[in-house]
Amino acid sequence: MRIWPGRSYPLGATWDGQGVNFALFSENATGVDLCLFDDELQDRETHLIPIEERTDQVWHVYLPEVRPGQLYGYRVHGPYDPGAGHRFNPAKLLIDPYAKSLTGVVRWSDSMFGYRLGDPAGDLSIDDRNNAANIPKGVVVDQAFSWGGDQLLNTPWEQTVIYEVHVKGMTMRHPDVPESLRGTYAGLASPPIIEYLQSLGITAVELLPVQHFVNDLYLKEKGLTNYWGYNSIGYFAPDIRYSAFPGGGEKVDEFKSMVRKLHSAGIEVILDVVYNHTGEGNHFGPTLSFRGIDNASYYRVSPDNPRYYMDYTGCGNTLNVRHPRTLQLIMDSLRYWVIDMHVDGFRFDLASALARELHDVDRLSAFFDIIHQDPVLSQVKLIAEPWDLGEGGYQVGNFPPGWTEWNGKYRDSIRRYWKGDGGLLGEVANRWSGSSDLYGESGRQPYASINFVTAHDGFTLQDLVSYDHKHNEDNQEGNRDGTDDNDSWNCGVEGPTDDPAIQELRDRQVRNFFATLLLSQGVPMICGGDELGRTQQGNNNAYCQDNELSWVNWNLTRSQLGLLDFVKLLIDIKKTHPVFQRRRFFQGRRVEDSEVKDIAWFGSHGKEMSHEDWQMGLRTLGIRLAGDAIVEKDSQGRPIVDETFLVLLNAHHEDVDFILPAHTKSVRWELEFDTAVPVDKKSPKHTKLLKGGQPYHLISRGLALFRTPKS
Repeated sequence: MRIWPGRSYPLGATWDGQGVNFALFSENATGVDLCLFDDELQDRETHLIPIEERTDQVWHVYLPEVRPGQLYGYRVHGPYDPGAGHRFNPAKLLIDPYAKSLTGVVRWSDSMFGYRLGDPAGDLSIDDRNNAANIPKGVVVDQAFSWGGDQLLNTPWEQTVIYEVHVKGMTMRHPDVPESLRGTYAGLASPPIIEYLQSLGITAVELLPVQHFVNDLYLKEKGLTNYWGYNSIGYFAPDIRYSAFPGGGEKVDEFKSMVRKLHSAGIEVILDVVYNHTGEGNHFGPTLSFRGIDNASYYRVSPDNPRYYMDYTGCGNTLNVRHPRTLQLIMDSLRYWVIDMHVDGFRFDLASALARELHDVDRLSAFFDIIHQDPVLSQVKLIAEPWDLGEGGYQVGNFPPGWTEWNGKYRDSIRRYWKGDGGLLGEVANRWSGSSDLYGESGRQPYASINFVTAHDGFTLQDLVSYDHKHNEDNQEGNRDGTDDNDSWNCGVEGPTDDPAIQELRDRQVRNFFATLLLSQGVPMICGGDELGRTQQGNNNAYCQDNELSWVNWNLTRSQLGLLDFVKLLIDIKKTHPVFQRRRFFQGRRVEDSEVKDIAWFGSHGKEMSHEDWQMGLRTLGIRLAGDAIVEKDSQGRPIVDETFLVLLNAHHEDVDFILPAHTKSVRWELEFDTAVPVDKKSPKHTKLLKGGQPYHLISRGLALFRTPKS
């Protein structure tokens, strides 16, 4: 086989139409071997090629006879000295961090660890067994793909409705998805799923991790699996487990086809990405890739004892974003998913960990600086999970302009309000109106707030109103895992019940949560399946449940179909009425020639809330949104005008007669919906118009939406 020097850039395995260039960074290695394989399960490489060229700490070689489909990995030489932060072990075949495709999954055996399991010296010992048959191999990929006219959709933030979804869970039980495509990228892009997403009205899917991840050994030993996938090892490779065509590089084309089809349907693709840690775990974890390539460069090791890791993630390690090559890896990966795979944005898991320069979270860290200056990444959707598990890691409201955030304060306050907690009206008002207290001072706008009530991590919405306590026994951890701080209320009975009054209350509470979420300023995120009443039977940490507990059940009851219709109505209201999708914060005053203030808050007495009202611990609130007081202009500079809306909320356990505001003698209010009346039943919406000053009977734990009718 001919061997040429090759180039140090780009990193990874790059097919140029004539041969393949291989390039691997390692600052502290003393030698690197490129290993070629003919079969995924080979225990010995067909060709072992010592790489002789090294430029700027990048080892590189060019093989003119290699073609797409070639399987490969690396063996890296250097000191095995955990006390100094080095864990080189050439007995271990390693995954290329830049591999665009991987052959399979980790096959657990003792050989997957760089040290001898059971040795009294622990990880200070070294294991010399070859692991090649058990490690996924990289696959050389031909990146050519017929995209046609596909491009990023660039849906404006204020018009975005996000649907958080698991590729497998969405399709595994769908009767109209071909069985061979269930659980796959192709299944998610199949006509039944795309038609469903379009009918629902969402504009973006946020996919739980699809970058190749590790299924933890301790879960495998329990017969469980890492279903969510927050354990990445291949930052460029779509996970093979979600591919209907797992051979070679076909999974890459399958992923691209999924994106293209979703784009054609007007749906953006946002990836949930895990750049804060890898699947190699703590110092007792396996040697799969980064640890064996250059542990001291890729990971945050303890400055006092580099044998151990700085763990801000709770997963055993933290990627070392302070190192320029680790930062380059993340940036190269992000650009790849945008430029080559056409994804529209990212949600960053435990994003505060990426902001840590030394110990404190630094909002002006190198990571943010580079993102802002990047002509590609600065133009896509960037969503932060604004916390990690380290000291000072809760950073809601502190990310810089250009970023949106999962608004954990929104989730917590809305949950507590509808649970019936008192003294929350001021907090609810802030969250409802876009959280200007969190985002206004930094120059960000209401759409910086990604509003959510539930997400993959925690109770489903149905379980939020059905359980006071978590029930995670199926996770086999003695119900110790998962949070105990759920702000949930079971409405009187723990779990399933045949009591019609409790069932009706739970259904109404679900409608209350959905109505609050979709009528608030900011960007709503729906946890996939909540609109169908999906339950996990009280499990609030179903990360390891790759089964019907987590998969969406499409066999719907009449009540679930009614909920689906209600959510569709809400999304339609959100998308068609600009008063619910403001780009700027409210000013609390009349704007130009508007009839009333752009936003006003009312008590049940029908008058604007006084200072004393806000301090009384009330649970009832009215919100008037003026359609003629929108300061934004449309894309052609024309004023945006809408109807005026009134939202009434009552989280109290008693009904209330709410006096409808009367800013003029002639004002009339038309009922749009009341959560006391399911949409599959006859609604009083069009029976008559109510005059301002008249009382409206608002049921306990209910929400009603009114608007001024068109003249």
